Amino acid sequence: MRAFLPSDSCKETQLNAINPQSWLQVERGKISKLSSSCTTTSSSIESFIKVPEPPIVPFFKPVDYVEVLAQIHEELESCSLQERSNLYLLQFQIFRGLGETKLMRRSLRSAWQKAGTVHERLLFGAWLKYEKQGEELIVDLLATCNKCAQEFGPMDVASQFPVEVDGASQETVVTDGEKSLKNVNFWIGDEKIVCRRQKIASLSAPFHAMLNGYFNESHCEDIDLSENNISPLGLRTISVFSVTGCLSDVPPDLLLEILVFANKFCCERLKDACDRKLASSVCTKDDAVELMEYAIEENSPVLAASCLQVFLHELPDCLNDERVVEIFSHADRQQRLIMAGQASFSLYCLLSEVAMNLDPRSDKTVCFLEQLIESAETDRQRLLAFHQLGCVRLLRKEYDEAESLFERAVGLGHVYSIAGLARLGYIKGHKLWSYEKLSSVISSVNPLGWMYQERSLYCEGDKRWEDLEKATELDPTLTYPYMYRAASLMMKQNVQAALGEINRVLGFKLALECLELRFCLYLANEDYKAALCDVQVILTLSPDYRMFEGRVAASQLRTLVREHVDHWTTADCWMQLYDRWSSVDDIGSLSVIYQMLESGEAKGVLYFRQSLLLLRLNCPDAAMRSLELACQHASSEHERLVYEGWILYDTGHCEEGLRKAEESIRTKRSFEAFFLKAYALADSSMDFACSSTVISLLENALKCPSDNLRKGQALNNLGSVYVDCGKLYLAADCYINALKIRHTRAHQGLARVHFLRNDKAGAYEEMTKLIEKAKNNASAYEKRSEYCDRDLTKADLEMVTQLDPLRVYPYRYRAAVLMDSSKEKEAIAELSRAIAFKADLHLLHLRAAFHEHLGDVLAALRDCRAALSIDPNHQEMLELHSRVNSHEP
Repeated sequence: MRAFLPSDSCKETQLNAINPQSWLQVERGKISKLSSSCTTTSSSIESFIKVPEPPIVPFFKPVDYVEVLAQIHEELESCSLQERSNLYLLQFQIFRGLGETKLMRRSLRSAWQKAGTVHERLLFGAWLKYEKQGEELIVDLLATCNKCAQEFGPMDVASQFPVEVDGASQETVVTDGEKSLKNVNFWIGDEKIVCRRQKIASLSAPFHAMLNGYFNESHCEDIDLSENNISPLGLRTISVFSVTGCLSDVPPDLLLEILVFANKFCCERLKDACDRKLASSVCTKDDAVELMEYAIEENSPVLAASCLQVFLHELPDCLNDERVVEIFSHADRQQRLIMAGQASFSLYCLLSEVAMNLDPRSDKTVCFLEQLIESAETDRQRLLAFHQLGCVRLLRKEYDEAESLFERAVGLGHVYSIAGLARLGYIKGHKLWSYEKLSSVISSVNPLGWMYQERSLYCEGDKRWEDLEKATELDPTLTYPYMYRAASLMMKQNVQAALGEINRVLGFKLALECLELRFCLYLANEDYKAALCDVQVILTLSPDYRMFEGRVAASQLRTLVREHVDHWTTADCWMQLYDRWSSVDDIGSLSVIYQMLESGEAKGVLYFRQSLLLLRLNCPDAAMRSLELACQHASSEHERLVYEGWILYDTGHCEEGLRKAEESIRTKRSFEAFFLKAYALADSSMDFACSSTVISLLENALKCPSDNLRKGQALNNLGSVYVDCGKLYLAADCYINALKIRHTRAHQGLARVHFLRNDKAGAYEEMTKLIEKAKNNASAYEKRSEYCDRDLTKADLEMVTQLDPLRVYPYRYRAAVLMDSSKEKEAIAELSRAIAFKADLHLLHLRAAFHEHLGDVLAALRDCRAALSIDPNHQEMLELHSRVNSHEP
């Protein structure tokens, strides 16, 4: 979910909110001291720094997500086609609770691919389209390469519904022993419409009974239909249809009239034909709004699906139309069935998510979530719906309703909803009850980080600190504990410790709220240069970001802080960028580039550099935005083609990216075009023939004009290719030349060369140089661990886990060492420690293998199934699963 505002319910006990007004009202140039007491008393700092309480998030967070993923995988192996999409949707919800964006999208794609109904295909296709908002440029670029990417575009809904042959549609000739009337004259007012009796009789059982049965009309040549709301033109059209079976060139208004008539007289073939014909006429949202009412009233599923498609493909904008919201908000069970078939729960899952992203406190969000509860058919679905609506009710301060919803979710097994109950208990003045509630949970299940984090809100002093330390130990990805500790240390005048604490999390997770807090710490310490750096990085990640609970635009604060920092010339900026790039200070480099963009020179190149840094910092959405800006500001055609090539390559369209690079080279030989082509080729294939081509391309790139930042990268890449080809001397030469122009990462390549030359000590020393120079050096410690004995390896990998707990290799290594030492329980515990907060295939694979070795077939099978939920096509995992499955009792 893109946004979910935290509750403001516990403000009384939080660190007081910063009041930016005193800061904003100070004249520029006269703020050298924010106040004489800003850095001298804890009370003034407390008024300047705030750590908002962690929100109760509206996600499905099972206590043991591995177990639930395994259950889903097992059910997918044997379920009916109709159940598959719901299972993939549940899988999506689990990955969303874990923050695994790529896995979320893969689950949605699986739901779309395995959809068993038209409604599911419509729904999950629209959901994927919604998730890919802002990627329209990719579609356009693929079109220039003659490749269609409109996989989630509008479909011909009518063609997706099967045509049902009605048994009453066959023509029947019945005589009364005296005569058979071949025609019947229907009168509408003064107009006579001559119809073939048996053709009309074949339209429905009621007509058959009227014209051939024991009614008076069966003996009449003239029948008055004036009171049946059908026009003469409509009846003539019906007469033609009774003979031809087709409706051609009939305007929508007349089709609606015929549809109502067909429904009244149970003319199923005629109704179906009208339904399909009307469905093809739905082009705009206004059409869909008008026709959905008829579709629901007349039970016309094809028309309803066509209208639904228009609404879904205009998300989120269509939810700003009250007419659309009204349709979805007040549908009863039968109406939901007409609109969405058996996919009603999935529909309201999507609508609820979109509404929460727009405004989680809105009435329409509540309405959609209430519909979600009504649509739920299983306990899993109900607990998710109850929890989500509970979160929204909490935000709206509707505490009694929220409490009831959380209780119902807990009753169905959603332990995380107890956090909502505890928060409500505290709001109502029952702090001890909230503490005890969380304590009971911690003692009854295998505890998770969020449990200790939540309990910390209901205690003080050392107890709170201990709970937050335990929360970080169990789940180091939670940002609140770091932020609270940093703010607390700042209030105790321990500035360096406060900065060290917030830097711990920013070393592996570039979270906006953590950057904002560090900005406040720097500001309180009057380090305006560092504060400017952080606010510029915030604006790079989110140009419209608002700080201090949304009260102040980050851009405004940046303007004010900049008045207290020396102005840099263009030359100064380049010097600063080289310094930060060479020290592997990616956050600092981002800030410098943001400042350089103000100069208005070579913006395309700068946005491109920005995108490279953002990718390195694991911010793919922001990186893509920067690449798109690079395209917009490219100074030439060949430059633009390169950026387009990178966009295509980064989104998995390697072949099309290569074509853009080749087109750019044909236009003008340039460093970036050769580099892109070499990079893409090296990544897609590493056979010897390809390697020689990559070498040639990189050599051509190095002959073209460029700055040393990029030439260092090219030399580093060239060295890597030489190593793969066994040309160690040439590789070493490349790395040494890269180091001469301050490409610090080349130490890693040179270390690899030393190692391959059996100089392990030289490799270790080379990586030590990188560690000493690099500001972000978790990867350097990890690599150095390969070049030393076991004790030093263990120390290096412990440092890796401290610097970046998301790196999985150290956990796997430590577990393998423990397993070799016959410490099986400790080995499994080491892997479980990381699995608890990171859904990783390799961790699960190794734990499954350990379980298999110990003969615990059920545990091994559980891990295999969960791992295959992460990557269903992983060959080694499939083999292990097959082997373990054959031993299942």
